[in-house]
Amino acid sequence: MIEISKNLEAIHNKKGFICDMDGVIYHGSRLLEGVDSFLDWVAKENKNFLFLTNSSERSPIELSRKLSRLGLDIDPSHFYTSALATASFLASQCPGGSAYVIGEPGLTGALYDAGISMNDYDPDYVVVGETRSYNFEKIEHAIHLVLNGAKLIGTNTDLTGPSERGILPACRSLTAPIELATGKSAYFIGKPNPIIMRHAMKKLGTRREETAIIGDRMDTDILSGIQTEIDTVLVLSGVTGEKELAEVSYRPNFILPGVGHIPPR
Repeated sequence: MIEISKNLEAIHNKKGFICDMDGVIYHGSRLLEGVDSFLDWVAKENKNFLFLTNSSERSPIELSRKLSRLGLDIDPSHFYTSALATASFLASQCPGGSAYVIGEPGLTGALYDAGISMNDYDPDYVVVGETRSYNFEKIEHAIHLVLNGAKLIGTNTDLTGPSERGILPACRSLTAPIELATGKSAYFIGKPNPIIMRHAMKKLGTRREETAIIGDRMDTDILSGIQTEIDTVLVLSGVTGEKELAEVSYRPNFILPGVGHIPPR
């Protein structure tokens, strides 16, 4: 049985929070219980916060508008995505490079903004993110490009993601057929890669000891916090349950039913 954390003083004293979205703030188009009370407390206490999502489908503006439709008024500056981190990484590795992309507008827009052009003939990279337009033709073409020398990049390592209808395949599941067919391993940018965490900490403007990460996944959110030496808060409102928690060899600092249990009561 999972033991829920009781003494949260160390969390209450933090100056900044890196917060996952899917499974923590919402499922699909449904806002999760306690989110508004958590955000009210963050605002009242003048805490810094950043929504850090491994999803590459939407831009910060789109994420801000999605939360607005759910009743939350959050400025786009409070969002950072694996698409933005991927675009920044590719621009630093290959300025002015090109990519063949299997993904949604949030990913292609971030790449364009970073100076990476779209190229389905001889790109420097094949980039895979979450998408609902996944098909055999795109997989076949990506395999051809990787075998011809393009480097394979995944926006994140999530195998699955939560939704209102249950679990859906995520980026690593979509990348796997290309890896298996080519024998090439993708390089994944999102959590738990320290690259995206360094970007997030810089945007948040807090030191490690002043920061906590809140997430619903042991293999991404919690591992990210452990690897960057910040306190970790696992919420049980998303992917991780008792079975998943028992299968890994590391533990979060705190375990809570949801973000609404973070503010003092």
